[in-house]
Amino acid sequence: MTKQLTHTGTAASSLLGQETPYCARYDSTLLFPIPRQEKRNELGFDLHSMPFQGLDIWTAYEVSWLNSKGKPIAVIAEFAFPADSLNIIESKSFKLYLNSFNGTRFESQQQVEELFIKDLSLACGDSVDVLIRNLDFDESLTGGLPGENLDTLDIEVTDYQVNPTLLTTETSPDKVCETVNSHLLKSNCLVTGQPDWGSVVIRYEGIQIHHENLLKYLISFREHNEFHEQCVERIFTDIMKRCKPDKLTVYARYVRRGGLDINPYRSNFEETFDIARTIRQ
Repeated sequence: MTKQLTHTGTAASSLLGQETPYCARYDSTLLFPIPRQEKRNELGFDLHSMPFQGLDIWTAYEVSWLNSKGKPIAVIAEFAFPADSLNIIESKSFKLYLNSFNGTRFESQQQVEELFIKDLSLACGDSVDVLIRNLDFDESLTGGLPGENLDTLDIEVTDYQVNPTLLTTETSPDKVCETVNSHLLKSNCLVTGQPDWGSVVIRYEGIQIHHENLLKYLISFREHNEFHEQCVERIFTDIMKRCKPDKLTVYARYVRRGGLDINPYRSNFEETFDIARTIRQ
């Protein structure tokens, strides 16, 4: 799909933090796109010089519509937005859009899926993949994070605003290939200031990153205001600038809010990176 501009706005003008009526009739105009480039300007790159590839994988746990006889259908839906799409979708508008299906009759699940793909692709400016799951799907899809967990490290923390200078590498010139993870990632919504809780996996090849300082850096997001996707891109960019690994993947799985979880990953060497839902999801 050719990337195309659609109606967009700024985070400050979004529906977040505003009283909005509940709509139970299908309405694609509820979607509120926000240009990715707003925050990428701070990180020093644009669509034509992206240092990574990746996806934003959204899971919607409150998806329902009426079949042709008026009987409710309830499912879980997964949406994959390309990292190089022009826009992200503001989360409250996404929930309002999904709610608009609740009182609308559709002939088939395929019709609903086709609408999801059409509306979301138009809003984000690129092709969106959609997977609809029945509610009896395999619970074994829930699992732990890969790699070494950093959360047991005994550290003293003083920074709760993002501080990339905390990132350092070990003194040994030997290169390593390792995966580490933490459940201590927390940031706040860019507009409302509400907390966003997440777990993060970092996989890289290069000079070993100092684990204690990496954990301090991740914790330094604790009072930082930014959307999920923007936090992951900031983590990726800061690690590349400060630690200069040859290869890097950053994947965050955020706890659901409003029936949605958002799971962005960015990588300069992996096209896909599958991680099961965590126990918090």
